[in-house]
Amino acid sequence: MILNCWIIDDEPLALSLLESYVERTSFLRLTGRFSNALSAMKHIADEKVDLIFLDIQMPEVNGMEFARIISSHTRVIFTTAFSEYALEGYKVSALDYLLKPFSFTDFLAASKKALNWFEMTENKPTEQLRQEKIGIFVKSEYKLIHLLYDDLLYIEGLKDYVKIFTIQDSKPILSLMSLKSLEEQLPADRFMRVHRSYIIHKNKISSINKNRITIAKKQIPIGETYRRQFQSIIENQRGGYTP
Repeated sequence: MILNCWIIDDEPLALSLLESYVERTSFLRLTGRFSNALSAMKHIADEKVDLIFLDIQMPEVNGMEFARIISSHTRVIFTTAFSEYALEGYKVSALDYLLKPFSFTDFLAASKKALNWFEMTENKPTEQLRQEKIGIFVKSEYKLIHLLYDDLLYIEGLKDYVKIFTIQDSKPILSLMSLKSLEEQLPADRFMRVHRSYIIHKNKISSINKNRITIAKKQIPIGETYRRQFQSIIENQRGGYTP
């Protein structure tokens, strides 16, 4: 699959760097290069754009405003020097958020997320795509990290912070937030609370033994408060569960 992409940034050096990164990425085709969002707006209706690498702080129309008016088909990866916009970027369903200065490795990783998203959702209805989010931003060690839902295994809550365990990392990602606030941001069709200290990805369960769930060799307890709801969900999904 080849993705048609645009780059929009009011800094000439940033535009040139982005263009060089696109040229080095085999599944990206550069079809638009703009120094401001206002110029891009004049052409956005004329061609199919899959992906836009978009700066935020620009004159007249900023990147966040531009992201709100584009087609639901077009996805955005923000490229900016300002981390405070990340949560707002999540609200407009940005696929990723690259903080300047970023390397080609960072750019390629974000681009692959976009490619995976298009391959995964190619045959889904437009309205479903518009509503669907594929990940979440969390703050860890003074930076914002974009985590794909399908990469999460389970989350453990410890007082004022959470430990997020993922497929890729052997060590958990620490974030200063409550388990409850994170639970509210996760899609209920994939995640569920099974204990006052644990949220799990339902599709990552490898086995269930009485009041214990195994995910990636980790034994996670099922709390009494959550036991009945968990049993009901598992019965519906896997044809029966005996606590």
